[in-house]
Amino acid sequence: MFPEPIRKFIDVFSRLPSIGPRMATRLAFFLMGLEKGERIRLEHALARLNTLDRCPRCFFLKNETEALCDICADPHRDPRIIAIVEKELDIVSLEKTGKFKGHYLVLGDLPEKGTLMSIHKLRLKHLEERIRNELGGKAKEIVAALSPTAFGDFVTSIVAQEFKGLAERVTRLGRGIPTGGEIEFADEDTLGSALERRI
Repeated sequence: MFPEPIRKFIDVFSRLPSIGPRMATRLAFFLMGLEKGERIRLEHALARLNTLDRCPRCFFLKNETEALCDICADPHRDPRIIAIVEKELDIVSLEKTGKFKGHYLVLGDLPEKGTLMSIHKLRLKHLEERIRNELGGKAKEIVAALSPTAFGDFVTSIVAQEFKGLAERVTRLGRGIPTGGEIEFADEDTLGSALERRI
């Protein structure tokens, strides 16, 4: 019923979070209603995402021409304080509070249950090596800044166990965030309070 480019667009965009086939169809027809110049600007904006890469220290996003992301490269931040987060948007949310001046480690999307996947284990191992090689074997603080879900709590307990000898203290966010909530959707005041009351 639809021309092939529309079908392909719907197929690709329906795989994105919160989109689905119906929203992808609406989006395709909305975009077709735009002037061609607007669609070209959108195309260029999408293409520019290909110039991004992962920071080799924390796995946040960086320009491919830069050695580190803006946070890891900032000399005013304390590299001895490291927050372990699940995803990049958690960093964005925590940064909006203006209350955290350390560094990060992006662990990667956590499953709802089960065990840590190999990517999570590799990134935690990477952080251990970073602490040993760059911080003389001891961080000032490791903050388990994970969403307060059952599996988030499980991973927090793993972090506390694995890093207790590599940090002066291992903390977690205070419970300003409701159990089952996600950091990405918490407001700045709640997140700021959780950071200040980390335990």
